Amino acid sequence: MKEYKAYIFDLDGTLLDTLEDLADAVNYAMRKNGFPERSLAEVKSFVGDGMRLLVKRSAPTGAEDDLLEKAFADFREYYSVHYMDKTKPYPGIEAMLRALKAQGKRLCVISNKVDYAVKLLMDQFFSGLFETVLGEREGIRRKPSPDSLLAVMEELELSREECVYIGDSDTDIETARNAGIDSISVSWGFRTKEFLKRSGAQRIVDEPKDLLKI
Repeated sequence: MKEYKAYIFDLDGTLLDTLEDLADAVNYAMRKNGFPERSLAEVKSFVGDGMRLLVKRSAPTGAEDDLLEKAFADFREYYSVHYMDKTKPYPGIEAMLRALKAQGKRLCVISNKVDYAVKLLMDQFFSGLFETVLGEREGIRRKPSPDSLLAVMEELELSREECVYIGDSDTDIETARNAGIDSISVSWGFRTKEFLKRSGAQRIVDEPKDLLKI
C-alpha cells in the first residue's frame, strides 16, 4: 500500500461546510441586482470553480456583463463580512487532521475560493495545522488547472508519488489528474457518490476517519 507524505485538501465541501454562507451571499447579490434568488440545492450545484463563476451561474442566462460584474462585487462585499456566519467543519475533520499531523504528514490546502477568505477560514478553524494554504489569486490559473497543486509540491520539495489530493468534486478529480498525482474523493461534500464515480474518482471515502486508513 502506498504511503503519502503530503495530504493536500480542497476547502469548500471537503474540510468546511460553507454552503449556507455562500448561498446567502449569492442571494444578496441576486436581490440587489433584480435577479431571482437561488435555492440551496441550486447553489450547491454551482460551486467548485471559483466565486466569479458561482455568481455567473446563479444569475439568469444572458445577463449583461456589467450587471454580472456588479453582482460579483455585491457578492464579495457581503461574503467578506458574513463568510463565517454559518460555516463549520464537517464532523470528524479536525480529529482526522490532528491524527494525520501526529503521524508526521504534511498538510496543505488549495482552493478556488479567493485567497484572503481561504487564509481567514484556516486561521479561524484550523490554526497551525496546515503548512501551506493557497486560494485564488492573480497570476495563477484556477483548478482544474494543476498550477496551484504543482506550486505546493514544488514548495514542499516532494514528488508526485509522495502527494495525494483530496476533494469533493469532479473539478478536484480533474485537477489531480492534470497534475499527475493520486486523488481521493469524499462523499460528504457538494457532490454525490454516484456523481463522483461517474466523474472517474479513483477512490471514495465516506467519513474523515477513513483517510487514516489509506
